[in-house]
Amino acid sequence: MATETAQTNSLSLSDGNADKLNVEAAEKLANEALRLPMSDAVPIYEHLLANFPTSAKYWKQYVEALMASNNDEATKQVFSRCLLNCLQVPLWRCYIRFIRKVNDKKGIEGQEETKKAFEFMLNYVGSDIASGPVWMEYVAYLKSLPAQTTLEESQRMTTIRKLYQRAIVMPTHHVEQLWREYENFENSVSRALAKGLVTEYQPKYNSARAVYRERKKYVDEIDWNMLAVPPSGTPKEEMQWVAWKKLLSFEKGNPQRIDNVSANKRITFAYEQCLMYLYHYPDIWYDYAMWHAINGSQDSAIKVFQRALKALPDSGMLKYAYAELEETRGAAQVAKKVYESLLGDGVNATALSHIQQSNIIRNRIQLIDGHGIVKDAAVIFNPRVFIRFLRRTEGVEAARKYFLDARKSPNCTYHVYVAYAMMAFCLDKDAKLAHNIFEAGLKRFMHEPSYILEYADFLCRLNDDRNIRALFERALSSLPPDESVEVWKRFAQFEQTYGDLTSMLKVEQRRKEALCRMTENGESILENSLQDVISRYSFMDLWPCSTKDLDHLSRQEWLFRGVNKKIENPTPVNGPSSADRTTPEVPINSNVSGKVVYPDVSRMVIYAPGQKPGITTPVVAGVSSTLPNGISGGAATINDTLKSLPPTLAVFVSNLPAVEGPSPDVDFVISICLQSNIPPASAKPSAPQQLPSGPVPSASDASGSSKLRQTRDRQAGKRKGMERQDDDDTSTIQSQPLPKDAFKIRQLQKALGASSRTGGASSRTGGTSSRTGGSASYGSGFSGDFSGSSG
Repeated sequence: MATETAQTNSLSLSDGNADKLNVEAAEKLANEALRLPMSDAVPIYEHLLANFPTSAKYWKQYVEALMASNNDEATKQVFSRCLLNCLQVPLWRCYIRFIRKVNDKKGIEGQEETKKAFEFMLNYVGSDIASGPVWMEYVAYLKSLPAQTTLEESQRMTTIRKLYQRAIVMPTHHVEQLWREYENFENSVSRALAKGLVTEYQPKYNSARAVYRERKKYVDEIDWNMLAVPPSGTPKEEMQWVAWKKLLSFEKGNPQRIDNVSANKRITFAYEQCLMYLYHYPDIWYDYAMWHAINGSQDSAIKVFQRALKALPDSGMLKYAYAELEETRGAAQVAKKVYESLLGDGVNATALSHIQQSNIIRNRIQLIDGHGIVKDAAVIFNPRVFIRFLRRTEGVEAARKYFLDARKSPNCTYHVYVAYAMMAFCLDKDAKLAHNIFEAGLKRFMHEPSYILEYADFLCRLNDDRNIRALFERALSSLPPDESVEVWKRFAQFEQTYGDLTSMLKVEQRRKEALCRMTENGESILENSLQDVISRYSFMDLWPCSTKDLDHLSRQEWLFRGVNKKIENPTPVNGPSSADRTTPEVPINSNVSGKVVYPDVSRMVIYAPGQKPGITTPVVAGVSSTLPNGISGGAATINDTLKSLPPTLAVFVSNLPAVEGPSPDVDFVISICLQSNIPPASAKPSAPQQLPSGPVPSASDASGSSKLRQTRDRQAGKRKGMERQDDDDTSTIQSQPLPKDAFKIRQLQKALGASSRTGGASSRTGGTSSRTGGSASYGSGFSGDFSGSSG
């Protein structure tokens, strides 16, 4: 069963490039291999490592399985394949265990082989931050070796001392422990000699310790178990890319100020480790190669490029960079082979297209930008690069031969014509040949706007305005409107720069007429505007107006386009409302098409502040019993509410009129209240009754219209002069508490001012009653300092 599962996972890894590097499937496959016999596990390990050749953990699992099966020969072969490509300490320590196991019984010869293995390991991974245990293991191994003579003992002590002195200058996790062991070792050998040696190496150790603390910050950000997969732009991949970039920059700065040879060795080690995890990142390969080239080691740079192209055989960027490096060192034939490999590997599942006879291909590859973000971009083989390369290395005739061969292909693109024409014009100074090439290409690529623009640029360099106009006219007569935008733009720019006013205006008008079908509103583009004037009289970054004027015109253009959009007036679901029937038509600008849509105000609800729980709203007869906020009350509730009020107030509330409309006119409501005939109280209530303070909105009727009813109690002791005031308007008005709506406060203040002017005499004669009976505070909804008294 385990074998079948492993085979299934193996198949999932082999189906296509994406599945081939499926990390989840690889992990399952590696776990399955642990439970299989070695004969069944070997094909699985080989398959895994073919897909992940730099995965140290898979190599380590593979060799440990071979060691457990005592297959020493196979183990040696696997180590020879992986060690130099996987510079990871756990794998190398596994290698040392294998060497010691093999050589333990070989006596002095085996001891020497083990020493060589230790030195070999320290030469490659001795500068790793995790290599402390390797140094300590080597020291312990040397101390365990027997010494037959005094000379042998002295030689062993000298070897151990040198090993300690190499270890304590390495910024590793165990640098402090190694330093303490070194001090103890020197003191055990000779206290007199120890003082001088410890003093000599103390500054070097302090430097290594300081660098270790800085290096650890960068190393801790790296995931050492990540598998090398092509970049896909995930946040984790971006973080790892940034982490490795920081570590590489740190190592390049030579923070420990060691000699150049040792510093370069550490930088090389950092790059090699980085490529274990970012194996499919072309920018890392390029940085590594160029670092070698800048430091004067072009041979090492060439080797890096060769490894890179083996890892990423479809990377056009790396091939161009490699060819460039070979050409700079004088290896023109090698560079030509690289270019030919670019031309010849066109049968590709991700190829966009290829030219059969000239074999110019377009590959799809992945690019990494400066922030580590992965992007898919069409990378087209640049014929100009190859043509110019041939001209540099083999002369004009070779370049001409390539062009003649390439143009015969039915799949040849216009790039080949542009490349050879511009080479003839710029490099060979042959304007006539370049003109002939462009004309020949025009017969095939009249439908290509980019080719037209390239040809126009060439004619502009020749200052051939006659042929430029002829080119534009020929091209615009054959190009469809949606493909001619840039050509029209270039034609207008040309006339603005080189033409007279008549030709300039004519071309601009033709351009508008030709492109009007591409806009939402074709008529607007035909109108002249200041934008056209600005376009005609601007040059580079010089404008015939201020930036403020530009912003204003841009805003006006945007508004104009918005106004000219046709607006349809939808009919309300329930038919036209009363507001629609009574609202007069607003005159609109003649440029505005369609009718302005007004809201259906019949369904608008007056804003009313939320009620506190427990407050009962008085509802008059004939008004819907549905209260605001969804609270409903029956007839019993209404009667109970009216009974709880003082008799005079209950009569007043019952006589409040129902005002139709979305929002009642405050002045009109107050006038109705002033005209209401409120009978005097028949008897004094035995105890003062009052409603909770604060505005209380009334219910809305069935049609959706609302009436604002607000009442406030007045104590019985403050109503003694009510019979003497038949027309006490101020008292009637002031019996209504102030709403919390600031707009309605201002409306009531306006009404109060008018009331004070018209009923001044009454206020003066009944001042006592006005002050006592009508001084209900309007500020209950605010701070309480606003009084409604008009006296």
